[in-house]
Amino acid sequence: MKDNKLKTFLVLWSTQSLSQLGSAMTNFALTLWLYQKTGSALQTAYLSICSYAPYVLMSIFAGALSDRWDKKKIMLFSDTLAACTTVAVLVLLKNDLLSPIHLYVLNAVSGLMNTIQQPASDVAMTLITPKEQYQRTSGLRSLSQSLVTILHPMIATALFAAAGMDIVILVDLTTFAVAFLALFFFVKIPKILSKGTKDREDSTSESLLDASRAGLRYLKKNPMILSLILFLAGVNLVASAFDATLPAYVLPRANGGEAVLGIVTSCAGIATLIGSLIVTALPKPHDRIRIITSTMLFSLTIENFLLAFTRIPLLWCVGQFLGWMVVPIMNANLDVILRTTIPVDMQGRVYSCRNTLQFFTIPVGFLLGGLLVDQVFEPIMASEQGRSWLTILFGTGKGSGAAVMMFVLGVSGAVICIVFARILRKYQYRKR
Repeated sequence: MKDNKLKTFLVLWSTQSLSQLGSAMTNFALTLWLYQKTGSALQTAYLSICSYAPYVLMSIFAGALSDRWDKKKIMLFSDTLAACTTVAVLVLLKNDLLSPIHLYVLNAVSGLMNTIQQPASDVAMTLITPKEQYQRTSGLRSLSQSLVTILHPMIATALFAAAGMDIVILVDLTTFAVAFLALFFFVKIPKILSKGTKDREDSTSESLLDASRAGLRYLKKNPMILSLILFLAGVNLVASAFDATLPAYVLPRANGGEAVLGIVTSCAGIATLIGSLIVTALPKPHDRIRIITSTMLFSLTIENFLLAFTRIPLLWCVGQFLGWMVVPIMNANLDVILRTTIPVDMQGRVYSCRNTLQFFTIPVGFLLGGLLVDQVFEPIMASEQGRSWLTILFGTGKGSGAAVMMFVLGVSGAVICIVFARILRKYQYRKR
């Protein structure tokens, strides 16, 4: 029985990961296209802001819908509409009509579909995975995410150089078709039965708003879980601001450019790949909370400080590698805590509340990152004359302001990790 369930997981995990690779390739190519058009970190950051804004605003309701509706149908429906946005990009591109505003709108629609799909997918993974395999399958999911991060910039760049944006989008649509057919024909997701005899997914007695409030009530009664989520919200704020800053840091440099950006991005994927392999082999830790806070303290400081103070692409890659290698370890421990603590018939609602609270800082981070680089730090560095302490530390020319931003993010990340480590330790002592 366990082997059959794990086989179902492997089919769903592998095909969905392939589709994620196709989507990531398209997103990477479009990011390069937009930066070439505008030369602005903020304009490029708007892509992610538009993608995450509906995700944050609607996640709290999406989980309630996920708990009440058929998980498989939700995933098929949302993936299909997301694919339609990719088709729209292709049509606009072929007719020479594609503009930044089109990308912003289509990213918002795609983000809304992801909002609906993710809680259903998270619960589906729980339902088709034996409990004793949670850490292993969490490692496998991190492994696939790592491979996507490694491969998508290289494949997208190669395809784009060989045949343009059209072929990138066509590959994306092909991977979607594979994932759709595999889910439709080969994956059976069991329904969730409540403690009584009535199927929760067929229940209509609980209103959508009440169902959403149930997730918030659960978090209020479990302050350690809530504190973990808020800690990750702070981490996401720093990480998303870094993501908005990275293209503005690498692309304008004399020793940077598109190829270097792709290499640096791929190093993050290689690091998470290795971290995923490590986490699948690690024994059960004694203190998962300490591992989560410690890994994030290391990640947010080493990556930001290495990039802020160096001018050598090799060291940028080292910073990415060290910063991202510990992320799968954090994710696996967080995943086990959530899956073993939250009742399965509540997970959709609680996960959706988590998504709203944990990920609302991502669009904020992208906005702050792009805004501070374009409007504050780049102008400051451009006004520096001769050799000053700022130019000695962060360099000169376009991109030096982004280096200052990375230093600020490193300090901010350290403060967030230290403060929340103390808060979470108090809750651990109370629980004992």
